[in-house]
Amino acid sequence: MKILVVGAGATGGYFGARLVQAGRDVTFLVRQGRAGVLRKRGLRIVEADGETVVEPNLVEVEGLTGTYDLILLSVKATALDAAIRDFAPAVRPGTLILPVLNGMGHIEALVERFGEGAVLGGAARVVTTLNDEGDIVRIGGPHLLTYGARSKPAPEGLAAVEEALTGVGFDAVLYDDIVEDMWAKWAFITSIGAVTCLMRGSIGEVAAVPGGVGFAEAVITEAAGIVAAAGHPIPEAALEFMRSTVTTPGSPLTSSLYRDLVAGQQVEVEALFGDLLVVAERVGVPAPLLGLTTGLLRVHQARVTGRE
Repeated sequence: MKILVVGAGATGGYFGARLVQAGRDVTFLVRQGRAGVLRKRGLRIVEADGETVVEPNLVEVEGLTGTYDLILLSVKATALDAAIRDFAPAVRPGTLILPVLNGMGHIEALVERFGEGAVLGGAARVVTTLNDEGDIVRIGGPHLLTYGARSKPAPEGLAAVEEALTGVGFDAVLYDDIVEDMWAKWAFITSIGAVTCLMRGSIGEVAAVPGGVGFAEAVITEAAGIVAAAGHPIPEAALEFMRSTVTTPGSPLTSSLYRDLVAGQQVEVEALFGDLLVVAERVGVPAPLLGLTTGLLRVHQARVTGRE
């Protein structure tokens, strides 16, 4: 199976590198700046127990030729439109697109461009970031990729995708109910984002102050209530995991949203929070904490984009 990874950043680069290590036929579609870093240093993963370096097969947009069987799409929501234009020539009848973006809005854009049957559902759970050298730093925790057909019958080629993603250096799980998992992931990541961005600190720092745990639990209740009212209730075991994650004493965990915020970079405010507020209004669920987070991030986003 020929795999094209679109987005060799902290998430796509991590999963793509593990696929390369497992012997899969992987090419990374990258911009010129990222290509220069990867050609100089290799695709490097830094973990607590050491470093892993792979020499990636790279292609830039102008050099993209031929088509691929699977496209693993991992870009920020703000870069989605440009990414679609970039990888569109690589799509043929039968190509499957596995997006691991945040939120749900990207599905509509992909289906509109490539058709219902071409677009799988997916969710990534991995805590990674890029350091100053452009290396991928895995902070710890799970490295899980869930995926599956969003409707039945499943598209042809899904079995081949499962084979390609099995036995690699991360956990990959084929879900029958991938859409439900995507909604749960949406609630989870907005909750972590709200807690860390509003409080300007890690989960452990928030939990350590009076009222911090109660605040974090209130955020979880709000986000979970929205998705449940929209018809996607989160199972109790998953809810308990979410609560424990955002209230763990001493946890160094932050969200990628928070890290982008403090670094003065663009943030995925609309894909994560703006879209969820639209859902909340539609189902009639109050969302004061998520609304406050949205306003804060919109001000930041306007400031950043105004400089560019």
